[in-house]
Amino acid sequence: MEFRPCIDLHSGKVKQIVGETLGTEGKAIIENFVSSFDSKYYAAMFKKDQLVGGHVIMLGDGNQDEAVSALQEYPGGLQIGGGIHAENAKYYLDRGASHVIVTSYIFRDGQLNQENLDKIVAEVGKKRLVIDLSCKEKDGKWFVATNQWKLVSDFELNEANIRFLEQYCDEFLVHAVDVEGKQSGIQQSLVSTLAEWVTIPTTYAGGARSFEDIALFKQLSAGKLDITIGSALDIFGGKLSYDQVVAYMKEQ
Repeated sequence: MEFRPCIDLHSGKVKQIVGETLGTEGKAIIENFVSSFDSKYYAAMFKKDQLVGGHVIMLGDGNQDEAVSALQEYPGGLQIGGGIHAENAKYYLDRGASHVIVTSYIFRDGQLNQENLDKIVAEVGKKRLVIDLSCKEKDGKWFVATNQWKLVSDFELNEANIRFLEQYCDEFLVHAVDVEGKQSGIQQSLVSTLAEWVTIPTTYAGGARSFEDIALFKQLSAGKLDITIGSALDIFGGKLSYDQVVAYMKEQ
């Protein structure tokens, strides 16, 4: 179990947002935190603390310069996601990303698009691809959510589908959309089920807010999954000490 840091970018700023509120017509985006520091500041922090495999997510347009700044500050230490497709993936890899992260590009119109999946793998290779399986619960099952989590696809997270996608990527990133950004606790059933299914590195994000949550996560996942913590950290306006989390996780 590793701690995977994150840098979420919105309108050129490092922010922590309730992801479900992005792109919702007629409603304001809920911002938990807007940083006075730029992306390079956080990338340097993660590099100093030797945290590998964190992700930079571009939430909409206007974030490319900040994203590249972070990648160049910590080459090989960060993954990049948000609007990634076969035509621009190499641009970010050439500027220091260890992996590119894709969701909406390979899930089109609510379905898995095999052609686009094959294209991105042909462009970057399996070893540099992370598939984001951010999901929402429906009738006791989980389905991939795309397009800033507004569209719930028909692609169910189950063991067969996980095994199929593992052929194409190096890692999975899974945001629990129903709890992401809300500091309401981890989605326990998703964590335990993912741990049973996956055989490649997988990072879970959503709801973690305390050391008790981290301990519960370790128990439910049997240490097989990695975890991202965002809004709860003091570096993003929360109460949970980033330094203490880094120290704690290095002891695990």
